[in-house]
Amino acid sequence: MAIVPADHVHDKTVSNIQEVMARGATCVAVATDGDEAVGALCEDTLWIPEVPEEKLVPIVAIVHLQLLARYVARARGCDVDKPRNLAKSVTVE
Repeated sequence: MAIVPADHVHDKTVSNIQEVMARGATCVAVATDGDEAVGALCEDTLWIPEVPEEKLVPIVAIVHLQLLARYVARARGCDVDKPRNLAKSVTVE
């Protein structure tokens, strides 16, 4: 899983994706819409819109990541409304 927005470390992240792909890994990316370099490298890509301010990219990307987590949990048969050990993690300081 790679998060590759159009930011100051984009080229380094693409290089890391190329490295893991060369070793036989499967990659799913969250990338800025229209980034064909990432789209060509990865098996699947979740596209996020371009954001004018780099600091706001995580807010846009987290929506896609949370939905992906929900769909994966449902596919695995997990109850997404009652996660295990939630009360323990909330009450322990």
